[in-house]
Amino acid sequence: MSNYVLDASAILALLNNEPGSEIVINVLTETVISSVNLSEVIAKLADNGMSEMEVREVISALGLEILPFDIAMAYYAGMLRPLTRSVGLSFGDRACLSLGKSLGLPILTTDRVWVDLNLGVNVQVIRENIYLEKSPKLQNFADK
Repeated sequence: MSNYVLDASAILALLNNEPGSEIVINVLTETVISSVNLSEVIAKLADNGMSEMEVREVISALGLEILPFDIAMAYYAGMLRPLTRSVGLSFGDRACLSLGKSLGLPILTTDRVWVDLNLGVNVQVIRENIYLEKSPKLQNFADK
């Protein structure tokens, strides 16, 4: 069962063992990612010199639930552009926000600017304590 949507930045934090990666590890089996955001992760791994076979092995090992980007999400992401252009959100960012909105699930990201957008989507930044007050499960993990 999915309880969180992962942004590409959260997966990359996990793969690079960056701050916040422990949060992602703790909930990885309860997450979902958009095919758009998966493409961002794949591109970053390819940019770092991984072959397609190596990338496929890494992605497979994560055991991610990957959802396709559908028409409703396309409209929502497209309509977000005028609202988010001033803060520089990419298509991938808007795709992630769209999936979170569509599923009614909190999004785990490293992008702090998303919190201040007030788009009706629960955004939890894995590198800050902001997620603690919003998620008892993550609060319990942080106390360990």
